[in-house]
Amino acid sequence: MPNCNSQAPCSGFKTMCGGQALIEGIMMRGPKKQSIVVRRQDGGLEVKVEDLKLIKDRYPILGLPLIRGVVTFCSSMVNGVRALMYSADFYPEEEGEEEQPSKFELWLERKLGSEKMMKLVVTFAAVLGIAFSIALFFLLPTLLGTAITLVNDSMLARNLAESVLKIVIFIGYLALCSRMKDIHRVFEYHGAEHKTIFCYEAGLPLTVENVRVQPRHHPRCGTSFLFMVIFISIIVSTIFFSIWPVSNPFLRFLAHLVMLPLVMGISYEINRWAGRHDGPITKVFTAPGLWLQNFTTFEPDDSMIEVGIKALELVLPEKAGEDAW
Repeated sequence: MPNCNSQAPCSGFKTMCGGQALIEGIMMRGPKKQSIVVRRQDGGLEVKVEDLKLIKDRYPILGLPLIRGVVTFCSSMVNGVRALMYSADFYPEEEGEEEQPSKFELWLERKLGSEKMMKLVVTFAAVLGIAFSIALFFLLPTLLGTAITLVNDSMLARNLAESVLKIVIFIGYLALCSRMKDIHRVFEYHGAEHKTIFCYEAGLPLTVENVRVQPRHHPRCGTSFLFMVIFISIIVSTIFFSIWPVSNPFLRFLAHLVMLPLVMGISYEINRWAGRHDGPITKVFTAPGLWLQNFTTFEPDDSMIEVGIKALELVLPEKAGEDAW
């Protein structure tokens, strides 16, 4: 008999609810609401809940397959940066010292107002994050890949070199981040988020005991999506450069940029499909992403699990099943 309760219809249920780890907290998104729960320094929980306003509701075309992948990624980046900045406010770098705003910040606030200035800062941070990712995982491999031309001018060899470099840089970046003390703790909250989602999807009551025993690797994790973007970019660029050989590294990078929206759209659809199905084919697609989560998720303590439970409970729909994936 399947396990069923009033929150999730039954075991095997897959929810569209998902989240992101923050600084001492977790953000969860449901079908209609988004919550941010942060563990304050005094041990209490700071809770923020807001209704979701999805751009695809205003512009339905942005919810179409392939297009929605890019829209979802950009939206997640903006919301993620905003949530991270919110959680960081509860943990200033220097306790007891309040950082004074710069003259430029004061000028921006006078000209735009605090709310508009915050939107500007969040947007800038999101754009900067996307630019950094593109530079690290696309521009750098393209530039380093030119070294292969010193010993072999084969386009196939160059494509292979760039592909290997993309994967090595991506894995190395995740491994390096996982060894940083503060990031490691964020990744523990990441584990709590996954475990809470699994517990809910299993139809079990959301208790610390039930969540603790759940797996910490989830097929719909952002880590899996990023790996899929790298993998699909390798396939698409290899096909493209095999048909239209491009030697100039900057033209090759420009071609990568032009192909990136398509790559992200395909990656999102594959991840979406894999998150909704179980089976041998799905396991093949999800296996690399799940393995990479060894770098981005760690076992949480009970206090972190409590944050995950609270964050998820705040976004669950009133009617069971309304959040079915």
